[in-house]
Amino acid sequence: MIKIRIKTKKQKSNCPEATQNLELNTKNRNASIKAEHIQYGPLNLSDEGYYERLAKHWNTEVDVAKKSKCSNCAAFDISPRMLKCLPGPVSQPIEDEEGMLGYCWMHKFKCHSARTCYTWAAGGPIDQDKVSYEWQERN
Repeated sequence: MIKIRIKTKKQKSNCPEATQNLELNTKNRNASIKAEHIQYGPLNLSDEGYYERLAKHWNTEVDVAKKSKCSNCAAFDISPRMLKCLPGPVSQPIEDEEGMLGYCWMHKFKCHSARTCYTWAAGGPIDQDKVSYEWQERN
């Protein structure tokens, strides 16, 4: 008798834990707000003081700092697979008049595209499933 083993392609990773666990997401987000080296915000998008501190941190002008948002950060994931991970009864994509919800791979929480932080990195967003899975494998 000949036995044949069929190898199946490794199934893609599941959703990041923080997208499914409100307590963990809140803990990670709050830690990112409070951490001196992260300073996720602002809570109120019209908070000029936040952007002044951000500009000072980056040694730039306020109008330049305001352009560095989660929406164009290298760690902001809005890939089709990630949008399916985001919970809630709302239809996809999860948007409001100021932007949309995505996932931050750097700090591991659901974040809003209109906000930013001190660790912002150019090159985003992540909008392809392949790239999203690569980030997940590295985390």
